[in-house]
Amino acid sequence: MASTDTTKHIISEIPPYITVYNDGTIERPRQAPTVPPNLNDPNSSVSSKDIIISQNPNISARLYLPKHPTQKLPILLFFHGGGFFFESAFSKLYHEHFNIFAPQANTIVVSVEYRLAPEHPLPAAYHDCWSSLQWVASNQEPWLTNHGDLNRLFIGGDSAGGNIVHNIAMRAGSEALPNDVKLLGAILQQPFFFSSYPVGLEGVKLKSSDHDFYCSVWNFVYPSAPGGIDNCCVNPLGLEAPSLEGLGCDKMIVCVAGKDGIRERGVWYYEIVKKSGWKGKLELFEEEGEDHVYHIFYPESVNGQKLIKRLASFIHE
Repeated sequence: MASTDTTKHIISEIPPYITVYNDGTIERPRQAPTVPPNLNDPNSSVSSKDIIISQNPNISARLYLPKHPTQKLPILLFFHGGGFFFESAFSKLYHEHFNIFAPQANTIVVSVEYRLAPEHPLPAAYHDCWSSLQWVASNQEPWLTNHGDLNRLFIGGDSAGGNIVHNIAMRAGSEALPNDVKLLGAILQQPFFFSSYPVGLEGVKLKSSDHDFYCSVWNFVYPSAPGGIDNCCVNPLGLEAPSLEGLGCDKMIVCVAGKDGIRERGVWYYEIVKKSGWKGKLELFEEEGEDHVYHIFYPESVNGQKLIKRLASFIHE
């Protein structure tokens, strides 16, 4: 009789972010701890609560409402970063960020808890985030009904979440939302895009190990992607990519950081949207001395505050 190897061993990993074992266990050492919402914290200028968007599939969100709103507020549907395979809308990192962002931007935030790879490979996250947008547009939640202005609906996200923003905005250009709701704007913060070929100064700036890392992340989270790293979801000019002229929003801001390894991709995306024939208002914001998602890690820093103020202006202008 052949012996069966029952020793626990690694079957895939992206060090130091995630390790998958043959017994099905998964370790995410860089995952920030989760924290509860604050519904009635007297020391906070924002209230937060968790809601269920869908039970099949399992999609939820954390809502942030600035206290004592005197008028209808814009709504920001936000998709967190983390490479599509870690982080959470309920993590301490994002919770603290939105406790600062929501009241300063005077905006209702719906931060989506979408399904993660590898348990749920892409395109699961894209489907979840589209369902979340449909849910917001259907206007079933009291905070949104009583205090939200669906004529000022935005989507936003950092890193992998910025990639999701692009894909959701493209879908919004070809599929109608409930109640004929339209997206007003899109906010991409250091968005994750990549391809088999370098863009901008990547050929000079990126080491081969960096290139391999970004490719390995994509192959890990979307192993069945047609075209691999040139799939149109990660390379907007890639395999069977629809024209960016079809982006379904009226304005967009792309935020990049000078020290970020994917800075060139953000600038490249801005340039190809600008040349696409899309009729919306397009902006590029760069903080030269900062690294990837600095504003999420340090929202109270000088440059974190600078970006929050710029995004608040973008939302309200």
